[in-house]
Amino acid sequence: MVSRNPNQTRRAILDAALEEIHLRGFQGMRVEHILQRTGLTKGALYHHFTNKMSIGYAIVDEILGQDVMERWVGPLSDSSNPVLTIIEICEKERAGRTAEEIEKGCPINNLSQEMSPIDEGFRERLEQVYRQWTSAIAEALSRGQKTGVIRADVEPAKIAKFLLASLQGIIGVAKCCKSEQMLDDMADCMRSYLLQLLNADSVQRAV
Repeated sequence: MVSRNPNQTRRAILDAALEEIHLRGFQGMRVEHILQRTGLTKGALYHHFTNKMSIGYAIVDEILGQDVMERWVGPLSDSSNPVLTIIEICEKERAGRTAEEIEKGCPINNLSQEMSPIDEGFRERLEQVYRQWTSAIAEALSRGQKTGVIRADVEPAKIAKFLLASLQGIIGVAKCCKSEQMLDDMADCMRSYLLQLLNADSVQRAV
């Protein structure tokens, strides 16, 4: 049973719903499963959320979007070498990802594939998350060019979109194939590509 603290109760609902979505997809999520996970009554749940869709929207806004801000936007905003920062973020993510979690995939990517074609509210929210993500990468690459870390011929906005698509694709393929080895092989290729964005002096210091 969760506590009576309203903020903690709301977060407990969202955490339980996110786990259900990760396991079953948004359309497969059931309110009764959330109630079982939290120990709440249906009345308590609907005190915080009007319907299932409002829970899904809040997950994107309050959990997934904030997670990107903490894991990506924050570190990149303080980075003197965005390439090494991206590699460090990816390595940290891989170190904390079990085989079971690999099979679940990325919740942002999962929701994008499942819900953006059929619900505009989800699509708009997920697009905003992706825009924040790519902007953080692009701005960090642009700063790196000004300090001479990143090659001058790199186009930050285009590269940022490509990197995000590649990262999501890597996770998606590893999920489908249920293969840690495939994830690691693709991650090695991504690391090699990222290092090519550095100028010659930066590459020597990085390897």
